[in-house]
Amino acid sequence: MHYPIFNSIVNTVKTQLGKRGIQSNTFKTWEDNKIHAIGLEMGIGLSSSSDYVESLAINFDWDSFRETSVARRMDGMKGHPFLRVEKLVEIDVSPTIDIEMTWLFNIDACQPHQAGREGNYRIEQASKWMESISMQINEMLKNENIITRWHIEIEGDEQGKYLSAINLISYFQYELSNARDLNELKIYVSRRLQDLLLKGNRVISMCDSILGESVAA
Repeated sequence: MHYPIFNSIVNTVKTQLGKRGIQSNTFKTWEDNKIHAIGLEMGIGLSSSSDYVESLAINFDWDSFRETSVARRMDGMKGHPFLRVEKLVEIDVSPTIDIEMTWLFNIDACQPHQAGREGNYRIEQASKWMESISMQINEMLKNENIITRWHIEIEGDEQGKYLSAINLISYFQYELSNARDLNELKIYVSRRLQDLLLKGNRVISMCDSILGESVAA
């Protein structure tokens, strides 16, 4: 299927990353025609800029119904292929794009071994700094309708249990109904991407600060 509006979003994101000198480890689109969905997955390595967060992943989720909804509202979109598909035109959905931002933590740096200690001390310490991060993020984003949660996985070794995966995930949603044409869409996407990257950097700085104190304690 052909998604000219989403392709414009993807190209805008790629262009803006280039202008900011941000190199992505991953930048790929996916499509699932069975569920009329399409998306963009991108990952940014942070090993040179953070001691504790090793990468940032940003995923954009879209579908043919939202593509049609935006095309219906835009100038210059009369020839959009989806406007000729009756089942897509009949369903009017909110023209929003879903964005998932994930901070992936360096599990070794965040959970250093301590000589002579056994048991679950790494999980116990991690729970404390994770709680501190959650509190500060809730305060940082209190005026925005954003959902944030932790994803963790637990394994064990000779010293006890530890977290084998530590990911902090925030879910954003932006409405695109005000863009009257592709040029306005590009401007809007550029501004929202800048806002996302600023939020991402603020979270990284905050995590480094909290973990720096926690690991040194």
